[in-house]
Amino acid sequence: MAVNDADQSNKSHRIRQSGAKKDKKKLKKKKQQDSDDDDQKQLNPKAFAFSSSNKAKRLQSRAVEKEQRRLHVPIIDRSYGEPAPFVIVVQGPPQVGKSLLIKSLVKHYTKQNLPEVRGPITIVSGKQRRLQFVECPNDINGMIDAAKFADLALLLVDGSYGFEMETFEFLNILQVHGFPKVMGVLTHLDQFKDAKKLRKTKQLIPMLKKYLDFVRVVFLGLEFSLDIGAG
Repeated sequence: MAVNDADQSNKSHRIRQSGAKKDKKKLKKKKQQDSDDDDQKQLNPKAFAFSSSNKAKRLQSRAVEKEQRRLHVPIIDRSYGEPAPFVIVVQGPPQVGKSLLIKSLVKHYTKQNLPEVRGPITIVSGKQRRLQFVECPNDINGMIDAAKFADLALLLVDGSYGFEMETFEFLNILQVHGFPKVMGVLTHLDQFKDAKKLRKTKQLIPMLKKYLDFVRVVFLGLEFSLDIGAG
């Protein structure tokens, strides 16, 4: 039986929903849309700019703050127990008064008499503060060790004699190992009977400041304490 071409019904064409061809067409269509958007931006750049300058500044500052917050991550203190004591190294030539100074400082903080200085002495000076006094030996190895762990160095100078070699050696070692806080102390000033000689000895201050630039100079052994800041 012959079928007329006009009466014949064919199935409609089904568009491919998946496969390599479909992916290729999608990619091509996307590229075309992107190029159209770029052309529109080039034709009318103001249409794609921000409408409020204040809002743009806020967004920019917020982005900067977020970036800085990411960079400056808070450091978590994972230390347990009590913090380490503040180490004070007392250095000076022999017979200059190192042990006497440590005994006086211990009596000032603890109201207790210390009969003899043997090794490091740790005292409690506050609720969360401890001080450790260490007498520095006069040999080179002891000076190097003391310069490594010192938080504060007390340099004792005999006022009746003047500077000695141990002071300059310890200063050079401190410069190599980080140079902690330094305080110069002049002792044996009570041995001066002549006021003229005492005034002459006080002229050591400029020389002491020359080598210890930011040091405070303290006079010990006078009836009244005299504290002179550097500079």
